[in-house]
Amino acid sequence: MKVYIDNKSGNPIYDQIYSQIKAQIISGVLSADDALPSIRSLAKDLRISVITTKRAYDELEHDGFIYTVAGKGCFVAPKNVELLREEHLRQIEARLDEAIRLAAGCGLGKEDIIAMLNNLTEE
Repeated sequence: MKVYIDNKSGNPIYDQIYSQIKAQIISGVLSADDALPSIRSLAKDLRISVITTKRAYDELEHDGFIYTVAGKGCFVAPKNVELLREEHLRQIEARLDEAIRLAAGCGLGKEDIIAMLNNLTEE
């Protein structure tokens, strides 16, 4: 598992950790029941506070991406198909929203966007 911290990013460090681990779980880089580094180990590797790492892990657990076994550590949760579907739908909606804003800036309307989408899906 690889996690990188961008100190120039406007995102909080815990959110950067959360997002990167979540992306690796969704993409399949991390599989169900894979062990994650301990909170202390990851904090040491990233040279950040244990509290920051714990917050990222807590958020991941709250959202159903990981689970904790007392005395053993944190593990990737079995993939919840509905949870993954919802996450993908959110990503698609965000990208479509961005495309709509870009299209409006170019003077393109709904029909133009639909035509472009139809052309892309035919290929």
